[in-house]
Amino acid sequence: MAHPLTEKITQQLTQQQASGLLRQRKMVGTDPANVDFSHNDYLGLASSTELAQALYQGALTYGVGSKASPLVSGYGAAHQMLEQKLCDITDHQACMLFCSGFSANSALMKTLFDRTDVVIADKLVHASIIDGLVDSGAKLVRYLHNDIDSAARLLAKHPNNVLITESVFSMDGDIAPINALSALCQQHNSWLIVDDAHGFGVVDPRGSAAITAKQVDIQIVTFGKALGCQGAAILASQDVIDFLVANTRHYIYSTALSPANAYLAYAAIELIEKSPQLQTQLNDNISLFRALASQAGVKLTASQTAIQPIIIGDNTLTMTVADSLAQKGFKVGAIRSPTVPVGSARLRITLNAKHTSAQIHQLVAQLALLLIDQPNENP
Repeated sequence: MAHPLTEKITQQLTQQQASGLLRQRKMVGTDPANVDFSHNDYLGLASSTELAQALYQGALTYGVGSKASPLVSGYGAAHQMLEQKLCDITDHQACMLFCSGFSANSALMKTLFDRTDVVIADKLVHASIIDGLVDSGAKLVRYLHNDIDSAARLLAKHPNNVLITESVFSMDGDIAPINALSALCQQHNSWLIVDDAHGFGVVDPRGSAAITAKQVDIQIVTFGKALGCQGAAILASQDVIDFLVANTRHYIYSTALSPANAYLAYAAIELIEKSPQLQTQLNDNISLFRALASQAGVKLTASQTAIQPIIIGDNTLTMTVADSLAQKGFKVGAIRSPTVPVGSARLRITLNAKHTSAQIHQLVAQLALLLIDQPNENP
């Protein structure tokens, strides 16, 4: 007799396979002919010689593993150095490190809020935020995506609370109106929390300044995107960080971020600061891709960031196009529900500073061939 869990697992996998929603791991290819337009290494630092050397130096100087929780003996000089660097950049008073952006978001929500709180969040905030809020028991109300009027109505109805948004939204690539949201929150005596995962370390193509403590009360940054390495941080006032250090179960009971990785993130920030050409090249590549797509009749969204979605709508068709691109040597993200709303399945194309003009031309040419005569639900 089959175990009930075996039956449940088999049934769910069968349903996911039939609906085109089965997620599976795929080994990263080693063929140099394949061009990756799917990852979040926006400045191309993950494979840089400079950071490989920094990781080696960090490991020699500070050790490979942290060996314990930050509250036991896992918090050292490399962690403190990185935290101070992040505070200097953002003007926040204090900082704490995590092993991933998901854990930072989830831990923050579960620790800061409880069932007495009302949290106002953008409709499209990351799953890690939603999961943490659900676990916290807080009342979650959601405003229309990037809609200032919608956010204002909810803040007026629920003053003295908290509003949460992302800086750059991971699936749509659009940018939140941080300054306007900050002003609204100040008007209604509410905190503003910003998940800055896809914005930190990358200059906004429209030229706006990076997010700092002048605009937001709590800022989450991750190191696995523009910094090309691993880990995350929560930045806030000293009181908030003191409270989180003392009460965050994930932080208390989990082994700290590797000191070698902390030093690596520090080195990545310094490399970005002295290499403005990386951000210039990324912005040039974004502009080139959008111009070529427009000329080829490939419909894009309004995103001006490295994240360039092409909305297809149907799950199966999205996978078919992505697989066809892979056969031509181009890896792109194929994003389906529940990551995005049902009916908005998409190719998620991400540009980085290391893509060449020839690679971008070739990708757009293949997109044009594959998408011609295909239904496109992008408005």
